[in-house]
Amino acid sequence: MNELPLAESFDPATLASMPAEAAVDALLRHAAIMEASDLFLLSDETSTNICMRRHGKIEPIAFVPPNQGKHFVTHIKAMSAMDIADHRRPGEGRWLHARSGKRLDIRINCISTLFGEDMALRLWDRDEGIRRLDRLGMFPAELEVLKSLLTRPSGLILVTGPTGTGKTTTLYACLSHLNTGQRKLNTLEDPIEYAIEGIRQSHVMPKIGIDFPELLRHVLRQSPDVIMVGEIRDEKTAISAVRAANSGHLVLSTLHAPVAAAAPQSLLALGTSPYFLSSCLLGVVAQRLVRTLCPHCRMQFDLDGAPGTFEEIRHLMGPEDGKAIYGPSSCEACHHTGYSGRTGIFEIITMTQEIRRLIARAGSAQDISRAAVANGMIPFRHSALLKVAQGVTSTEEILGSVPAEFLGIED
Repeated sequence: MNELPLAESFDPATLASMPAEAAVDALLRHAAIMEASDLFLLSDETSTNICMRRHGKIEPIAFVPPNQGKHFVTHIKAMSAMDIADHRRPGEGRWLHARSGKRLDIRINCISTLFGEDMALRLWDRDEGIRRLDRLGMFPAELEVLKSLLTRPSGLILVTGPTGTGKTTTLYACLSHLNTGQRKLNTLEDPIEYAIEGIRQSHVMPKIGIDFPELLRHVLRQSPDVIMVGEIRDEKTAISAVRAANSGHLVLSTLHAPVAAAAPQSLLALGTSPYFLSSCLLGVVAQRLVRTLCPHCRMQFDLDGAPGTFEEIRHLMGPEDGKAIYGPSSCEACHHTGYSGRTGIFEIITMTQEIRRLIARAGSAQDISRAAVANGMIPFRHSALLKVAQGVTSTEEILGSVPAEFLGIED
C-alpha cells in the first residue's frame, strides 16, 4: 500500500504530466487527507476543472487539459465497473479504493454536458465508520429526546432539511444506534450510501419497476422491526411509509422541509391522511450544517460592551458559555480556512396531544411550532445562538448557513 503523503506535498501542477492511474490516486489521496466529502471532474471547453467539496464549500484543486481529463474519467469508469464506451447516458458506479492509505468507499455519478462528461465522486472513509449519535452536534437534551424516540416499537420519525444538510448521516447514526441485534433492520435506498454489517440493505431499481412503494411492499414481507426509507419524495412513497408506521413498524425517513414544524404540511401535501399521520408520527428532526471553528487559531472577541448578547438563551447556557464570541483566523492545522469540521444545529419536535390535534386538522406550521416550543423544542434561532455562545462556530457561518427568516423568528 502506498504511504499516505502530507497534504502539502500534493502538487497540482504535476497532474497533467502523470499517467491517469497515478494522477487519480494522487487526487484521491489529497481529497482523503483534506477530509473532502466530494471530488468533481468538470469538463469545460479548454480544460477539465478538478475541485472538491470540503466542509460544505467548493475548493478548486487543478485545471488539466481536456484530453487528460477524459483519461481520468475513463480510468475511474473502468475501476467502478461502468461502461467506458458510453459517453451520452448518465451512469453510476462504486469503487472501493484502498491505495490512498485509507479505505475509501466511492460512489460515482457521471453525466454528459456541453463539452464532455462531468463526474462526481462521493467519498466515504470506511475506517472512520458511521458517525455516532453523540457526534452529530446535538445538545444533551436533544440527544436524549432522539434516543427516546428510537426506543419506540412503531411509528414514524422524520429527518428534514435541504439537500446537503446531513440528513442521511443522521439516519445512518440512528440505524447504527439501533443495530444491536435485538431488532431486524431493513433499508430502502436510492442509492445505498454506506454498507453496514448487520442491516439488510436494498436499493430501488426504477428501470425495472422497483420503486420505493414496490420495494417497501416486499420488505414488509421480510418481517422487519425497523424500516429506513431513504427519502419520501412522492405521493406513493409518503402514503406507503405512513401505512407501514401505522402497521406496527418503526419507520425512519428523510423529507425536504425547511423547519421541523413544516414537515407535517409537506407530508399532507403528498396526499397522506391527516388522521393516520397524526396517529403515527413520533417526531421530526430538522437540521442544518455549520462549519466549526479551528480550535488552534480561532480569534476571541470580548463582550464587555454587549452584556445582553445572549440574554434570550441564558436558560440554555452553561456557566462558561457566552463570555466571548469567536471568529475564524488562519493556521496550518485548518489549511488556512479558519474552520476544522462541521456540526449540526437542530430542531426536534416530539408529539403531544395538542400537536397531534393540530396535524389532524392540518394546522399551520406556525401553530405547530408554537406548540412544540411550549413543549420544550429548541428552535433553530436558539440552537444557532447557543453554538456561537459556546465558541463552536462564528456568527458569519450561522448567517451564511441558516436562512435569515428562521434566525429572526421570535417565540
